This record gives sequence, C-alpha cells and structure tokens, in this order.
Amino acid sequence: MSATLIELPPGRMRNRPSRHSRPSENSDNTISVFLTDNAIAPRHAGSMTQARALTVLEGQHGLYHCVTRCVRQAWLCGIDPLTGVDHASRKAMIEARILELGSIFAVGIYAYAVMSNHLHVTLSIEPDAVKRWDDREVVARWVRLFPSSEPEQREAKIAALLASSTAVDIRRKRLMSVSWFMRCLDEYIARRANAEDDVKGRFWQGRFKCQLLDDERALAAAMAYVDLNPVRAGIADSVEGSDHTSVQARAAELRERPSNANKLLMPIAGYGVFLPSGDKSDGNLEPTGSRVPMTSAQYIELVDFTGRQLKPAKRGVIAANEPPVLQKLGITRDYWAGHVNGFRSAYCRFVGSVEAMTAKAKALNQRWLKGIGYARNLVTR
Repeated sequence: MSATLIELPPGRMRNRPSRHSRPSENSDNTISVFLTDNAIAPRHAGSMTQARALTVLEGQHGLYHCVTRCVRQAWLCGIDPLTGVDHASRKAMIEARILELGSIFAVGIYAYAVMSNHLHVTLSIEPDAVKRWDDREVVARWVRLFPSSEPEQREAKIAALLASSTAVDIRRKRLMSVSWFMRCLDEYIARRANAEDDVKGRFWQGRFKCQLLDDERALAAAMAYVDLNPVRAGIADSVEGSDHTSVQARAAELRERPSNANKLLMPIAGYGVFLPSGDKSDGNLEPTGSRVPMTSAQYIELVDFTGRQLKPAKRGVIAANEPPVLQKLGITRDYWAGHVNGFRSAYCRFVGSVEAMTAKAKALNQRWLKGIGYARNLVTR
C-alpha cells in the first residue's frame, strides 16, 4: 500500500514560531487545514467523529462556549509546578487579546476565563453587525487582524482588498465566523509565547472545543460555568478574587460606576442584540439588547450564589437566598446548579433543553446526543 504525502502550503505549519508576534500575511491568505470546517468534514465522513460544520452555524447567529487547552495540559499560562517557571504574565496578554478581537469581529463576548493551562470564551455571533459595515470598514477591521509593519503597506493592502468584491465578501464572512475568531486568538497567543520562549512546536493541544448553546438559559449557565473556573479550581474564593475572568471585570466596573448596576447585562466586548432605534423611520439598528435577560448586578449575584451551590462550604458576602433572576429564567435552584455543573463533562456539542437536544439529534440524523439523559434527569429529579 502506497502512502500519500500531503504537502501544506508555505507558512501554514500550525503554531509555527515567528520573529514577530503578529500573524504573517501568509496566514491571512491560506486557511489552515486544522481550522477549517470544510476541510475537516471529508476526513470525518467515514468515522464516528463529526465535523464541526454540523453544529457551528457559519454565517448565522449562534451562541457558543469555546475551550482551548495547552499542549499536554502544561501550565504554559501559569507557574509550571514541574519547572517553577512563571508564565502568569501571559494571562493579561490573553485577556487583552480576547477583548481586542471582540472589538473587531461581529461577536458579543459574554464571558471568558484565562486559566493556567486552558481558556474559556462564551460568545455570540452577530451577523446584523456585519450588515451595517460598508466595504471599507470590513477591510479596515481585517487589516487590524493582520497588520502591516509600515503605514504605506497598510494603505496598499486596504486598496488591494477594496479593488476585489470577492476578497471583501470573503473577509466579511470570516469576521462573523467563530472558527476564525478562535484562530486569531489561538495563533496570536502561540506565536507570542513561542517567541518569548524562543522555542518551536505546538502551544495548544489541538483544535478548540466548541459547544452550541440553544437558548438564553444555556448561555447564562455557560457564562456562570466559565466565570466560576477559578473558584472551582480552588484558586479564588470570591468573584472579586477570580483574576482574568469577565465576572471580575464586571464587578470592577460596577465599583467604579455603581449607577450601572441596574442596567441590562451587555457583552463585555463587542455587540449585543440589534433592536430598532428610537427613530424607526431611518431603519437604523443599534445594539441595545442583550442575549441574557438580567442586569449586571443580578448576574454577579447569580454567579456568587451558583458558586456556593457547587461548593457549599465556600464563604460569600451575599446571602444564600435564591436570586430572583432564576424565577425570571423560569428555572429552579436545583435545576440551575445541575445545568451549570453539566458543562464539566455531561454536555458535549450541544446544550439545551431535552426537547431542543432531541430535535438537534434528529436534525443531525442521530438517535441521541450526549447530555440528553443528563438534561432529562435535571427535569425529573
């Protein structure tokens, strides 16, 4: 039996080290075979593993919980317990990159947590944002992702992209793609870290894991699960002490601006729900809504409450009464705690109610999805 050699395009080795922290132009021109759902779909056609394209709604609105882990689960973003080398400074860099990408892509960043050997991001894809961008804004946002070293080169690149409507349409689609968002996050971090350590090789374990969230309850549960990572890991005892998480950033903002406590919980970066503006005659849309029906104060209270439910011995400053926002979501305390805890291992590619998971399995031509039994037990127990 002869072997077939597959040659990757130049510059496309994953996490290839660079003398510069920013991605090269080559990585802009060619879609990585490791990060493109369309390229991976045929490889999985004959196996039990299914392509992410079956659950990721490219070009459509979607809610996602994404996780990516360091290679061999090494503490490449913390203090390595084996070598004693401290990489904790990378956490601030990663947090800043998440927020920067939130200002470029058509997304809403609802939660994130940067841990010592992995990171979480919970986000929404907002196609309505892209519809409001003219061609020049699309290209300008893209050039921010893959910048040129000289201003003259930047303007030349913008002009070249604007000269091709096809090139603009491709960038427009990529700017509302969860795969491209995670690629621009993971590759940037890998290049920066490899350059700091003067090493070659992988930084991340593989492709990021992705869960499609069905509704606002699944989104809220994913957010709480992400924000509680430091508490669950035993490295923080409170919301305020959960470093490099979105809930800590939200709490800090409320301390600076207490008047925002009763305002609607908006994404910490990026776009919310686009609703008609006050003057409907102009047809403009503004991101005045949120995918989560609660205020900032209610969410912080809910996260603190949830932490005590998952770890009853944990001390907190907020009374252990059930938050009223649970009634607004239409769920009980026990269901909520179990729903959040299910993100650890019970759920897999899709998170929602029993009915939603059953319908999704049928749409995927499967008999069941991992987590249906767990979701059914939450309702009946």
